Amino acid sequence: MSNSIGVPSSSYVLYCCLTSLSLLSAGRLNGKMREKTLSMDTLNPQVKAVEYAVRGPIVLKAGEIEKYLEEGGTKPFSEVIKANIGDAHAMGQQPITFLRQVVALCTFPELMDSPSFPEDAKWRALRILQGCGGHSLGSYSASPGVECIRKDIAAYIEQRDEGVPSDWENIYLTTGASDGIMTILRLLVSGKDSSRTGVMIPIPQYPLYSAAISEMDAVQVNYYLDEENCWALDINELYRAYQAAKLHCQPRVICIINPGNPTGQVQSKKCIEEVLHFAYEENLFVMSDEVYQDNVYTPDCQFHSFKKVLYEMGPEYFNSVELASFHSTSKGYTGECGFRGGYMEVINMDPEVKAQLVKLLSVRLCPPLAGQAAMDVIVNPPQPDEHSYKQFHQEKSSVLGALADKAKLTEQILNAVPGIKCNPVQGAMYAFPRIFIPPKAVEEAKALGMQPDMFYCLRLLEETGICVVPGSGFGQKDGTHHFRMTILPSIEKLKVLLGKVRDFHISFLKEYSALE
Repeated sequence: MSNSIGVPSSSYVLYCCLTSLSLLSAGRLNGKMREKTLSMDTLNPQVKAVEYAVRGPIVLKAGEIEKYLEEGGTKPFSEVIKANIGDAHAMGQQPITFLRQVVALCTFPELMDSPSFPEDAKWRALRILQGCGGHSLGSYSASPGVECIRKDIAAYIEQRDEGVPSDWENIYLTTGASDGIMTILRLLVSGKDSSRTGVMIPIPQYPLYSAAISEMDAVQVNYYLDEENCWALDINELYRAYQAAKLHCQPRVICIINPGNPTGQVQSKKCIEEVLHFAYEENLFVMSDEVYQDNVYTPDCQFHSFKKVLYEMGPEYFNSVELASFHSTSKGYTGECGFRGGYMEVINMDPEVKAQLVKLLSVRLCPPLAGQAAMDVIVNPPQPDEHSYKQFHQEKSSVLGALADKAKLTEQILNAVPGIKCNPVQGAMYAFPRIFIPPKAVEEAKALGMQPDMFYCLRLLEETGICVVPGSGFGQKDGTHHFRMTILPSIEKLKVLLGKVRDFHISFLKEYSALE
């Protein structure tokens, strides 16, 4: 038996349902277009305000070119060299054997029976697993992290800082350093209008900070690093920025990146003392981003932790200044970005606020346990009397030695190019050279509605296949132009990259100077 449209009655209900679903999937029912609940008009305005240059438009363009080449397209180059991000393994750096052995044993404990794995790796893996629920890396840990790993981190900090005490209950494992930085900022941001939290950040800065400030609707307070003095931090500039900010917000926190990203400077002990005294006087919370603490290349530079310097300034400072310090598996000599491991140490926090911090951390349950295990290996590496020490030491020294060579090479080659000036890469993983862009090129960029250094970097990408990040994405003084590039590619590829940058820049200057 059929109905009026010729569809068997047994299938009629199904037919009606499918027709309705088809209309719904097309966004139409009864001839009306259904509006999206989430549109650009209803999207959280703070999300729209977020910008993250490291993975911004130029990186998307690099991906398009890469795909075009893979599909057989032709360009004046055969590959895209992504020098935009500090991803060591993507650039060809090999993993540290011991770290991967411990994480592999934690992930697949049956390997404990294998003679291919050294006993010192097995012992560490067993200890970590004993701290995990069900002795499995697949369990949740306590929200602050696995207890034995927190204790290992505290012991590492005490050793690094030559006896400065560290309480393991002030240690919190995080999903990379970024997670910890965002968490602390969430605690600090409050108020409205002129009482809104002001966050002091260095310019140039790592765009995580400006993005987080935008997302949380806080007030960004810029203090400028001194490019003419190797990107040093000038205490007078801190006071200038602070006093200017007080007119429209309430500065509550100062962020420092040491060694610097994108600028590669290593702050002196005297500079750190001045910052801590400033924070003490103005009652500011200090956030010290120290993820590059192992990446110091210049012989006359040394990493000084903010905590150690604070301790050496005496009890009046050490027992009162609120300080959060951050570290990560992603940088240093391991470059294990994908594990998303990290930690923060928080001292002098009000006990009631500390309880709120633990509550906030519990909302995200816990950081990935594989990342926690990787972090443990970094703070608890093989000792000289252990089987794996020799290979571990060789691999670590090889990575850091190669980075030091590449830092020097980058500085030398860039400074030999007319119209480029590069400060010494004292630490971290990046160069941030200043580039001269002729007025005609600046005018053309403005006519296209883009920053001059974005215009420059796009031209560099399209003509050479080299992907770097415009300095405008990190912040810079008006009238200056820069780009950030990583020094992570192999020495052979880095020489090719720098040679292409040199040739492009000279050609770019000739093209636009001829138009003057």
